[in-house]
Amino acid sequence: MDDIVKAALAKWPNVPHCHGWLGLDSRGQWYMRDDRCQRSGPFALEPGEAATACKGSLLRHDKLIDFIHRNCAADAAGQWFFQNGPQRVYLELEATPFVWRLQPDGRVLAHTGQDAGAVQRCLLDEHGHLYLETALGLGLVHSNDMGLAADAVERADWVPEAVAAAELPAAWRFVRSPQRLTGQRPWV
Repeated sequence: MDDIVKAALAKWPNVPHCHGWLGLDSRGQWYMRDDRCQRSGPFALEPGEAATACKGSLLRHDKLIDFIHRNCAADAAGQWFFQNGPQRVYLELEATPFVWRLQPDGRVLAHTGQDAGAVQRCLLDEHGHLYLETALGLGLVHSNDMGLAADAVERADWVPEAVAAAELPAAWRFVRSPQRLTGQRPWV
């Protein structure tokens, strides 16, 4: 966490948390979600949900994105957040807390640029999405990197295990939508 963020937390320790305003999609892109967007629909749909998703505005400012990457963490309940100065901004996740970018040399990097370390498990859900468990946690393999993933599976570096997508959050202790846990559903 940046020193400036730690200083802001010490100066203003009781700033209310923020929900629904920032989302991470399945391609590792950040979206800002204003009031209008939140009223239009959730960031990502739950299975069987009859609503229209509204991602919001794609963030393109590299320094802001880097700041978000340096200041993200999870709380004890598995809710991921961005510590924006004294305010905790809980993240809406389209898929998982990490989106993996596979490198030609075999390394796995998070959407944040962090090295994920060795792959511990490889999982394949009913929709054909591939997930990797590493020391950082569970993440979805970026769709552009499926060729490299297929090579790793063919070499038997990774052996995909079947998993139900709906079981991932509980099994790996992450929350896709902290906003839903608060009961806030501005789109209803």
